[in-house]
Amino acid sequence: MLISTSRKPSPKTRKFCKNFAHATGSTYINRGKMNMRQLLVRSIEEDEENVCVVFEIKGNPSKITFYSNKGEVLLIILVTVSLTNERLHILPKDLTVISKVKKLDIFSKIFGFELVDKDNENYILITSGKDDFLATMEFYNKFGEKSEFKINIRKVLDE
Repeated sequence: MLISTSRKPSPKTRKFCKNFAHATGSTYINRGKMNMRQLLVRSIEEDEENVCVVFEIKGNPSKITFYSNKGEVLLIILVTVSLTNERLHILPKDLTVISKVKKLDIFSKIFGFELVDKDNENYILITSGKDDFLATMEFYNKFGEKSEFKINIRKVLDE
């Protein structure tokens, strides 16, 4: 997956995108003045099947839109995020997805990771959220430890 930002991103949004790319084994690029068409062409050049664009409100990542490299919208989610300065120690080639929220099983297809019921290390756990959140996406490293990097999904939007 190719990960990029909306135009003129804040340092926090860039940091989130770099963490997200590292955790999922994706390619992160600075968007600069590229339009969506150029991003989609770049994803094909980078041999990536999907594109993820992170938008922000008041300098914080707030919306993530996933596209196929043909430009079709796959998923739009409203989020809040928790970042980390620590190294994630995640091996993306061995990553799997455990989803306890049926509506979000699509993440395994978007990322290209196997959807499993249980794992001990290197997995993304999607569980029902607390408070006002629909779900929480947590990342577990190669030691089976939960990282501080987390995505709280507030809502899934229809196009």
